Amino acid sequence: MSIRVRFAPSPTGALHIGGARTALYNWLLARGSDGTLVLRIEDTDRERSTPENVEQILDALRWLELDWDEGPISQSDRADRHREEIARLVAEDKAYLDDGAVRLRVPEGQTTVEDVIRGTVTFENETIDDFVIARSDGSPLYNLAVAVDDRDMEITHVVRGDDHLSNTPRQLMVIEALGIDRLPIYAHLPLMHGPDGKKLSKRHGAASVQELREAGYLPEAVRNYIALLGWGYDAESTFFTTEELIERFSLERVSRSPAVFDEQKLRWMNGRYLRELDGAELTRRVESFTGRTGLGPAVEISREKMQTLSEFWPMAGFFVEAQPYDERAWAKVMKDGAVERLGLARAALAELASFEPEPIEAALRAVVEQTEVKPRKVFQPVRLAISGTTISPGIFESLAVLGRDTALERIDATLARAKDS
Repeated sequence: MSIRVRFAPSPTGALHIGGARTALYNWLLARGSDGTLVLRIEDTDRERSTPENVEQILDALRWLELDWDEGPISQSDRADRHREEIARLVAEDKAYLDDGAVRLRVPEGQTTVEDVIRGTVTFENETIDDFVIARSDGSPLYNLAVAVDDRDMEITHVVRGDDHLSNTPRQLMVIEALGIDRLPIYAHLPLMHGPDGKKLSKRHGAASVQELREAGYLPEAVRNYIALLGWGYDAESTFFTTEELIERFSLERVSRSPAVFDEQKLRWMNGRYLRELDGAELTRRVESFTGRTGLGPAVEISREKMQTLSEFWPMAGFFVEAQPYDERAWAKVMKDGAVERLGLARAALAELASFEPEPIEAALRAVVEQTEVKPRKVFQPVRLAISGTTISPGIFESLAVLGRDTALERIDATLARAKDS
């Protein structure tokens, strides 16, 4: 039988990074084996599951470019099927009514989970009470629904987070009570921690795929990075194309140890992905992210300093429209003769026959020599004047892209403010 896996998120919130890794690993397993990925929405938590959360999850998967072969299938839509099996278990005395609720009879002995990642894990059944598989209103509960659905959908491999391991013996008991001969192969992925060793949460930065998207990360960089959170091909390889991940991924290489999500490492990786995009594609992505057009030249001179798409506008938005002055930067730069040096720089720039980076640099360095100060004493007032801050792409290239007229207008506005203050 070919591999059939499922990604089965609960729609109680946005898609967490840990959930995204689970989705990715299932996707890689299916794509690398010519198998099938079933998308199942496990919405038995009726109070917290919402259609809006379902759409958030689907949108996150689409953004990550993780497609599925069957589904999405809502577990709640299969409630009648679950009730059939609950009734059968009661009829066979494998389950019984308790104040209206239905409990599964826990057998004596042990329940053993053969896990690809964790090895053999044995649970003593005497530590598990007869557990509820249906509410008093007849609606099925999680462990029953999962077992029935995995059987009906012929799931061969259950790949999910380590936090589900405690559910596995109960689900195995249901599966065996249903009379299923073939059990799924289980693989429980290591938990995901922040750099401080604690469970990943918002205090570590972005905690969901949506937050990563809004922060300006690229889907291919996110896929590459989260693939490495628990899995590795060898000790050296860090960057993988999607095709390489599909070819090389295996559950046997997944570690038991908790994985550490470090957003700084993701930023570094994302920066490299950005820099490797050709100019047209990088511009397309920046323009799509910012909702602006005509950004090509500004994007090109900003690419070496950008690590995320969200960094473009704060750093280079001044190419499109004048930005308010950073008051801290103003206080730091516009002192000790800065106004006079800015005036000299303005005069030198106005006289240039060609407003290109090379002559611009020559003109400003001539002002440095004339005033006998360090270059930053000339460059930073000019940078503040044209960008509103002291952080921007290269000053000579920035001036050239901005153009003579706009550059001089902004310098004049800065000089006027300095005169009035």
